[in-house]
Amino acid sequence: MKKVEAVIRPFKLEDVKLALVNAGIVGMTVSEVRGFGRQKGQVERYRGSEFTVEFLQKLKVEVVIDDDRLDAVITAIAEAAKTGEIGDGKIFVSSVDTVVRIRTGDRDSSAL
Repeated sequence: MKKVEAVIRPFKLEDVKLALVNAGIVGMTVSEVRGFGRQKGQVERYRGSEFTVEFLQKLKVEVVIDDDRLDAVITAIAEAAKTGEIGDGKIFVSSVDTVVRIRTGDRDSSAL
């Protein structure tokens, strides 16, 4: 099993969600996060004053999937989240050893 974490722009959440649902994903976790990459923040103006926002707001979407669905999920997220501008985000993939559904005790693929 794999855990796919995608850090995306907040306004792209609905597009990513629809792409994942269309790819057959039935559950996901979404968290509000802050950070920066190559953008290194951005300059904002408020009442005539300039200030730098160093940590930009992003969303982190997490899904755990069977190995055979990995390429489809990565493609779905990448296509749905892409604007072509710097700051579109990143996708991270890591291995998951075990999943347990707390309510039933189901393990691994049956717990997804």
